[in-house]
Amino acid sequence: MTKENEKTEQSSVADVAEEVVAVQKDPVRRITKIVLIAVAFVFVWYVIADRHAPWSDQARIHSYVIPVVPQVSGRIVDVDVEKDQVVDAGKMLFRIDASDYELAVETAESSLELAGQEIGAGVATVVTAQAQLVVAETNLEHIQAQSARVFEMEKKQVFSKSEGDKARAAIKQGKAQVRSAEAGLDKAKQALGAEGDKNPRIRSAMANLKQAQLNLSRTTVLAPSFGGITNLQVDEGFYANAGQPVMTFVEFGNIWLQVNLRENNLANLKIGNPVEISLDVQPGTIYSGKISSIGFAVNSSTPDAIGGLNTVEGTTGWLRDAQRFPVMISFDDIASMPKGSLRAGGQADVQVYTGDNWFVNSMGWLWIRALSWLSYVY
Repeated sequence: MTKENEKTEQSSVADVAEEVVAVQKDPVRRITKIVLIAVAFVFVWYVIADRHAPWSDQARIHSYVIPVVPQVSGRIVDVDVEKDQVVDAGKMLFRIDASDYELAVETAESSLELAGQEIGAGVATVVTAQAQLVVAETNLEHIQAQSARVFEMEKKQVFSKSEGDKARAAIKQGKAQVRSAEAGLDKAKQALGAEGDKNPRIRSAMANLKQAQLNLSRTTVLAPSFGGITNLQVDEGFYANAGQPVMTFVEFGNIWLQVNLRENNLANLKIGNPVEISLDVQPGTIYSGKISSIGFAVNSSTPDAIGGLNTVEGTTGWLRDAQRFPVMISFDDIASMPKGSLRAGGQADVQVYTGDNWFVNSMGWLWIRALSWLSYVY
């Protein structure tokens, strides 16, 4: 009986050994085990990287988009650009018929000349009034001298009292003429105004001339900087209204990247942190940059109308959506990037490095490059 038990135990051990060998040879279990280990590894790395090396695919290229708006109205006589054309700073975009504005300049120049002539006439009037004052003063002095002798003779009773009265009346008349001449001189000076460029009529005429010249210069619209023309929908003969855009200019000199990161990603972010960028338009190529600013606030909901009720947004599920904040990224060497690779609205993947942890940074380095190559197929 003992021998039989020993045989039974030996057979049980053999069966167990065979089952272990079978399990070890089972590829499904082995793959499942490997997958579970990989998933656990990725989960741990994801939790760590979420704060120390955040990544996001919600990144877009931004640039200054400027509506090209004429400052004067008129018929367009020349369009010197095409749609989606790259232009340099100072390149003529279009020109408005300048006939009316050239005429306005001529009119303003004539007005300035007339103002100068009026000033000349005013100067002559002042000179005449000054001369009249001198004549009146000289006449008064002569009358006063003659009257003095009459008064002496009146005291000596050589002349009658009526002669003295005539002399006193002549003095009063002479003084009145002097006051009248002084008033005429003041009036002429006030009509003339200040001298030279300070004269209000000259200043007004010069201002009108400058405005006319400025409007004439505005008939030619130039590119404000290096960039591209888009949304061009006008041609020769189109009537352009002042203040109404006729095309769109996209500036190429100031381009940045906006990436929307979750609040969890912002804990260790600092301005100046290095980033690596993978552009969808350039698969397999990695560009470097740095964080230039981190958004302070976002609009979480639409404001309720005055007089209405508060709006309460309902959410489903046991996990709420993560709030994202804009983070601005500048490129390190934008001048060396291929032309056409930076288009406003283009998408990108961004990998941020907030520290010197070699493991986390290495994983981020591999991840952004893997995504860059995957952009060939999507």
